[in-house]
Amino acid sequence: MGFTQKKTILYKTVDEINLIKQSADLLGRTHGEVAKMIQPGVKTIDLDKRAEECIRDNGGIPSFKNFDGGVKTLFPGSLCISVNDTVVHGIPSKYVLKDGDVVSIDCGVILNEFHSDSAYTYGVGNISEEKRNLLLATKESLYVGIAQMLPENRIGDVSYAIQNFVEKKGYSVVRELVGHGIGRNLHEAPEVPNFGKKGVGAMMKNGLIIAIEPMVNLGKKEVRQLNDEWTIVTRDQTPSAHFEHTVAFYDGKAEILTTFAYIDAVYSI
Repeated sequence: MGFTQKKTILYKTVDEINLIKQSADLLGRTHGEVAKMIQPGVKTIDLDKRAEECIRDNGGIPSFKNFDGGVKTLFPGSLCISVNDTVVHGIPSKYVLKDGDVVSIDCGVILNEFHSDSAYTYGVGNISEEKRNLLLATKESLYVGIAQMLPENRIGDVSYAIQNFVEKKGYSVVRELVGHGIGRNLHEAPEVPNFGKKGVGAMMKNGLIIAIEPMVNLGKKEVRQLNDEWTIVTRDQTPSAHFEHTVAFYDGKAEILTTFAYIDAVYSI
């Protein structure tokens, strides 16, 4: 989930980071279970049901279920499922996935009182080269951003790297939604935009944990919110992609706490 949050940064201890790793592993396993189901003919509500079962059966709590985003309605799903021109915060429904769709699965887990958060965008069945290239570029931009989590660097270095990479590919970066700090709360400081300037924002310090989540549109950057107060779509109705990792900065380097390994075992773009 990409909401803004303006609070003091809460740096984590080694013990707390290890607890988040456990949460992140359950999250990764949940993504893997959902990945097995991604195919034409599957209802998005069934993906959501499987995710919630996996999380609760392993002692976790879905971070997104009944999340209060400051709107009238609590978020009803365990997953944000965003299809085609939906950027983020798509609500699970009776929509049936179709050959050629792209679908972003964003999931959060609470385990040991700590949240983890990650997202992955899939091609359903046979997708166009145009869509595949969007997915590949967005996924790569996530790692380009993570690579800027270096001593003496700041959040702006991460943001700039993602924007520069994406725009050179001819895509656009969503401005209204950002990555975030994470810990005992799903959304903590600092904000982590996917655009910006080098050398600005919070500095990399031991114990910083952030969710980096490029949201990239095939067309223009502008988005709009639907009447359900959650779903964000591209204004020009072009496809969007979204990838996310929860990442810690400790001992002078970045460590990715979430994992796509369980997805990679059953799916490839």
